[in-house]
Amino acid sequence: MKAELLKKIKLPQNPGVYLFRKRKEIIYIGKATSLRDRVRSYFGKDLIETRGPLLVDMVFQADRIDFQATDSVLEAIILEANLIKKHQPHYNTKEKDDKSFNYVCITKEKLPKVVIIRGRNVKHRVFNKVYGPYTSGTQLREAMKIIRRIFPFLDDKNKNYLEFYRQINLAPDINDRKLYLQNIKNIKLFFEGKKKKILKNLQKEMKGYAKKREFEKAGEIKRQIFVLKHINDVALLKYPYPASPYVGGGAKGGGGRIEAYDIAHMSGKNMTGVMVTVVDGEVVKNEYRKFKIRTQTDANDTGALREVLERRFAHNEWRFPNLVVVDGGIAQLNIAKKIMTRFNLVTKVVSVVKDERHKPKAIIGDEQFTLKYKKEILLANSEAHRFAIAYHKNMRNRNFLK
Repeated sequence: MKAELLKKIKLPQNPGVYLFRKRKEIIYIGKATSLRDRVRSYFGKDLIETRGPLLVDMVFQADRIDFQATDSVLEAIILEANLIKKHQPHYNTKEKDDKSFNYVCITKEKLPKVVIIRGRNVKHRVFNKVYGPYTSGTQLREAMKIIRRIFPFLDDKNKNYLEFYRQINLAPDINDRKLYLQNIKNIKLFFEGKKKKILKNLQKEMKGYAKKREFEKAGEIKRQIFVLKHINDVALLKYPYPASPYVGGGAKGGGGRIEAYDIAHMSGKNMTGVMVTVVDGEVVKNEYRKFKIRTQTDANDTGALREVLERRFAHNEWRFPNLVVVDGGIAQLNIAKKIMTRFNLVTKVVSVVKDERHKPKAIIGDEQFTLKYKKEILLANSEAHRFAIAYHKNMRNRNFLK
C-alpha cells in the first residue's frame, strides 16, 4: 500500500481500531490511542526497524484501511480483541500461540468472580464467559483496574484482600447478590462492546431504586453512569503500541533497549531464568520478567536459555530490543542467534564470557555494539545475574518448606 493513499483517508485523532485490508479480506487489526498518528507510523522510512519484517510485508500486501473510532482507549482494547477473534486476520495470528495470551473469564458461582487466565489454562476450567485473547497482559491489567472502579467485582485473590478492596470501592457488597449480579451482567456487556445498552439499563435501574426510595443504591448507579461516560484511561496511554513488535531507541544514546538473560540453578534443581531491561543506560525494573524452567530436568543451561528466549519472543506485545545480552560463551550466543532468526528479528546479540570467579573477561558477538556499549552491556548482564540468583534462592526456599 502506498503512503499517498493515506491522504484520501480522514483519520481522526480519536482512539480506536484500524483494519488493514487486501481486497475484501481483513489481514491485520490494531488499536490506537490516536488513529491518525498510529496508522501514519506504518508508512515511515524506519518501518523495517520499528515494526519488523512481518508487518512490513503486511503493509506491502494491503490495499485499503478502515477504522472504527471509540470513546476511549479502554474500549479500543476490547474492540480489537473482539474483532481479531471474529476475523482471525493472517498477520495477527501468523506464528503466534494464543496459549500464552490472556483471557478475562467469569466463573460459574453464586457470586461469580472475574479473573485473568492464561490461554493454556483456560481449557482446564469451566467458566460462565470467556473474553479474549488479549495480547498485552500489562495493558489488560490496567484496563481491569478501570473497569473495577466502575463495576466492583470479586477476583481470585485471598479473602484477606476483600475488606481492603471494599474500603477503596473495588469490591462489592456481597450481601446484596442482586446488585452484584447486575455488575457482572454489565461487565459482560462491556466486554461485548455494548456500552450504550449498559447506559440504558443503568438509567432504568437508577429510576427504579429512586422510586423505591433506595437512594444509596440509586446514587451508586448514578456514579457508574458518570464514570462510564467519562472513562479516565490515562494509565493505558503508557503502553501506546502493545500489539506489534517495536524496537526502542534506535540504538542511540545508551544503546536503546537492551535485554539481558541469565539462568540460575543448583545442579539442575529449581532452575529459573530471567530477563532484565536497560533502556538508554537506565534499568527499567517494571519490565523485568521471571521464567520458571519447564522443559529441562538437568543442568542444561543452553536448553533453559532456549526455552526462555522462545517464551519471551512469543510475547510480540512486549517491546522488542535493539540488543540481546546472554551469559555464557559461544553456545549461548549461537542459541540466541538462532532464536532471533526463527522469529525474523534484526536484533543484535552478544554474550558475556566469565572467568573462574564469575567475573566478566570478554564480550563476544556483534563488535559494533560490544565496543560502543560495553558499559551498558555489563550493567545489563550484572543485573540479570543478580535477579536470577535472587529468584532461584526464593524458589529454592519455597520448595524446601513444602
